[in-house]
Amino acid sequence: TQHSALLCYVSFFTTLCYPSSLRNDAQSHRPKKKTLFCLLPSSPAHLRPPQPPTSTKPGFLFILGKMFFHIVLERNMQLHPRHFGRDLREKLVAKLMKDVEGTCSGRHGFVVAITGIENVGKGLIRDGTGFVTFPVKYQCVVFRPFKGEILEAVVSMVNKMGFFAEAGPVQIFVSNHLIPDDMEFQSGDMPNYTTSDGSVKIQKDSEVRLKIIGTRVDATEIFCIGTIKDDFLGVISDPGTTS
Repeated sequence: TQHSALLCYVSFFTTLCYPSSLRNDAQSHRPKKKTLFCLLPSSPAHLRPPQPPTSTKPGFLFILGKMFFHIVLERNMQLHPRHFGRDLREKLVAKLMKDVEGTCSGRHGFVVAITGIENVGKGLIRDGTGFVTFPVKYQCVVFRPFKGEILEAVVSMVNKMGFFAEAGPVQIFVSNHLIPDDMEFQSGDMPNYTTSDGSVKIQKDSEVRLKIIGTRVDATEIFCIGTIKDDFLGVISDPGTTS
């Protein structure tokens, strides 16, 4: 599997779903000045995860683990007029999950799952389009790798400069200088790093345990540098030995 281990850490949160009761009827109101569209009811209490953060400030952190955080964020969601009806709230939440889950923010990290809706504000009609913008405050679990953390990853590419590996949504590069000295690069149809006695091999689809020694953060991406040149690091599973 392509490292579903990331989701295992937060399975306790991701098992929360949005039941049919989410389809509460929107309490429609006649707009007064072409800006106020409607006011949606607050999220049912049973949608909230156990012992949620008490702060309502966007960006509040509730630490789940060394690299996972439960935070509160805000996002302005635009909804097409064809979705206006009894299931408006359900459509809004579904669009939020589709647009947000799996994305990356350089500040907060990768959004693993949305766990609850704290508040949906008043909708504002967009001039000339009919679209309505709703400010949505939601709770989510994010994954943010840090220097010094240990990860298990799957090798995606090998070359003479080193190899790339993926741990869930995170891409990690391990330079050949950060690979044990007794492993040498072997070119061919399946490039790999192999020990002198051939007992250990790193190739595509190999599973490795590595340590993050540096990160590069962009607006929409987090890239990591790793090493396997340390105790208890290296190959966990080699597909070539199991076939």
